[in-house]
Amino acid sequence: MSTAYLGAYLGLGSNQGDRLRHLQAAVERLHGHDPLRVVAASPVYETKAHTLSADEEQPSFLNAVLRVAVDCGPDVLLHVAQEVERAEGRTRSSEQRWGPRPLDVDLLAVDALTCRTDTLTLPHPRLGERRFVLRPWADLAPNFVVPPPFDQSVQALLNQCPDDAPVRRTDAQLDDLIDASSVHGGGCE
Repeated sequence: MSTAYLGAYLGLGSNQGDRLRHLQAAVERLHGHDPLRVVAASPVYETKAHTLSADEEQPSFLNAVLRVAVDCGPDVLLHVAQEVERAEGRTRSSEQRWGPRPLDVDLLAVDALTCRTDTLTLPHPRLGERRFVLRPWADLAPNFVVPPPFDQSVQALLNQCPDDAPVRRTDAQLDDLIDASSVHGGGCE
C-alpha cells in the first residue's frame, strides 16, 4: 500500500546572523523531519527587507523556495515549519511585525488545497504581492497553478506582481543539501 504524498511549497527567508547558514540549516532540518522530504530548492536571492516604516533600516534578506513532499496535513506542516524557525533562534512572541529574523519559513501552497483558520491561510494570502517569493518560486515551478483566490501560474503572478523591489540572484545554492535518493515517490514532481 503506497502513501499519497502532497506537494507543498515553502518560502524561506533570513536577514539576521549568518543568513545563508540559516537557510541551509532549514533545508537540513526540514529534510530530516518526518513527515516530509525536501524535493527541490530554488536558487537563493537577495532582497531589501520590507518594513512597516519607510525610514526603518534592516539588513537585506536571503530568500529561497522549497518544494517538499508531505504525508501530513497543512496544520502539521505549519507546526514543523515553526519548530525549524525556533531551532534557528526565531522568537515570534518577542519580535516586531516585519522585523528582522534569523529564519522565516512560510507555507505558500499545498497542492490545490485551500484553507482559512485562525493560524493558517492557504495559499499564503500575500504571495501575489511579494516578488521576493515569486521570483525564486518561478525558477522552481513556473507552471504551478496557485489555488484560489489566485487561480494563476506562479509565472503569471510574477509577471503582474506590483512589488517592483529589486531581487538579485546570488551564487548560493541549496540543492546540494538534498539527497534525492531519500525522497519518497509521490505527487510532487
